[in-house]
Amino acid sequence: MIRVSVDSIRVSLLTQHRVVVLREADSRHYIPIWIGPFEADAIAMAIQGHEPQRPLTHDLLKATILDLGGSVNHILISDIQDNTFFARIVVEQNGRTIEIDSRPSDAIALAVRVDVPIFVENHVLEQAGVVFDEDEQPSLELPTDDLAPASETTPSDAPIEESDMSLFRDFINTLDLDTDKSDPERNQ
Repeated sequence: MIRVSVDSIRVSLLTQHRVVVLREADSRHYIPIWIGPFEADAIAMAIQGHEPQRPLTHDLLKATILDLGGSVNHILISDIQDNTFFARIVVEQNGRTIEIDSRPSDAIALAVRVDVPIFVENHVLEQAGVVFDEDEQPSLELPTDDLAPASETTPSDAPIEESDMSLFRDFINTLDLDTDKSDPERNQ
């Protein structure tokens, strides 16, 4: 197991999808994991020390574990299959260890609330990790506190670079433009 920490939460300006970026301690190894907007907000709020007026799901899970006499020992990103990450919440209760299956985003949101270590299995880091040189930056570069619609971050009169267009071309190439002739609603 390799210890990691939450490096940042970033957003794709094209799709508005969020990514939590985990970083190996004392290393330039990163693991980007796509997560939902609510989980991204929950992680960001806890990291920034913001308390919600009412408990969020992750606050409820924390309170439940503690009220039942347990304590979260650590979080483990345990596997990756078909680009889907799997996690375990490791809880100690009355001298026994309980492992709870979880989505990584929920496990990370809990980990930052109870201040426990986050670990990644070696094979997950090997398969999904990215390494950056000292002078390189991760390609998803926008922290959550700088979130803004793409129209506000790029002036409309700015020149469009060829590399910027490649992202758009990649998106277009993923669209299924073949219409089903038997579906009248799709042909309107």
